[in-house]
Amino acid sequence: MNWQITSGVMVLLLAGGVAWGKDDTMSQARAVFKPVPEKPPVLKNNAATPAKIELGKMLFFDPRLSSSSLISCNTCHNVGLGGVDIQETSTGHGWQKGPRNAPTVLNAVFNIAQFWDGRAKDLEAQAKGPVQASVEMNNKPERVVETLKSVPGYLPQFNKAFPGEKDPITFDNMARAIEVFEATLITPDSRFDRYLKGDRKALSSKEHEGLKLFMAKGCSTCHNGVNIGGAGYFPFGVKESPDANTRPTEDFGRFKVTNTAADKYVFKSPSLRNIELTPPYFHSGKVWTLTDAVKIMGSSQLGITLNADEDAKIVAFLKTLNGKQPHVVYPILPPNSDSTPKPLLK
Repeated sequence: MNWQITSGVMVLLLAGGVAWGKDDTMSQARAVFKPVPEKPPVLKNNAATPAKIELGKMLFFDPRLSSSSLISCNTCHNVGLGGVDIQETSTGHGWQKGPRNAPTVLNAVFNIAQFWDGRAKDLEAQAKGPVQASVEMNNKPERVVETLKSVPGYLPQFNKAFPGEKDPITFDNMARAIEVFEATLITPDSRFDRYLKGDRKALSSKEHEGLKLFMAKGCSTCHNGVNIGGAGYFPFGVKESPDANTRPTEDFGRFKVTNTAADKYVFKSPSLRNIELTPPYFHSGKVWTLTDAVKIMGSSQLGITLNADEDAKIVAFLKTLNGKQPHVVYPILPPNSDSTPKPLLK
């Protein structure tokens, strides 16, 4: 099995459930999940400074990173909409539709890798992808650098963020700045986090029953750790294949990255943090309700049929995963100069 799990918890997916000892639900949950920390994690080889975070925020919201000057990172990962765009698949350059649903940027720093197939090892690598994808921002690194250098207000910002560098405005530094900003987009203090920290009253009885079902039925096999997902790769359709609308037959998932037969229809498990805020669901974006998503996961992954009461309780639990949303003040971006490249609309 070419499945990777980096959480501290290892459970057999095909067992169909979880065998617990005599510990209570809170103890069991603490062994499987971790609360979102109050502060962003320290990034390896990319120290966060206030100047770098501020520059990253400016770049995250700047549509001039796209060749059309219309599409910014925030277009598809709207921080006011749970870090997504509420589209089946995102609309990119020339009104093209992307092949997969846009994952949330919130708490993405806790994922094992980025994108549904894990092709970007971290947020820095991820930041470079959409900028260059023809179906998304349709730009080239040299044109991005030309644009940024043509905007007078950006040079002092890059100098502050990358002090001592002779030529700080580079494509790599653009991505590094965006990475440190995106790492700040975390959502601590959900009701479930408060429960994990010892507040038994943080969950209602229905939500508590949903948590128990989530663990006992086997959902926590793939959805565990800080992000309640995002920590490993799993086949979509372990017990039975979802319909072709939900799991398009032409999208082989991680196979495109590894070229390994066992990775066909394997995807990174998505984070379930703030899941109520981020419809539609799955990489296809074809499922619009949590109720339907839970039913599909029960049949496809676990080979079980959840009754209406079980489904409702699990959905109630999932809604406790909404954390404190990041408060981001929209930046005032520096104006163009006469030498700034004009938008390319084709």
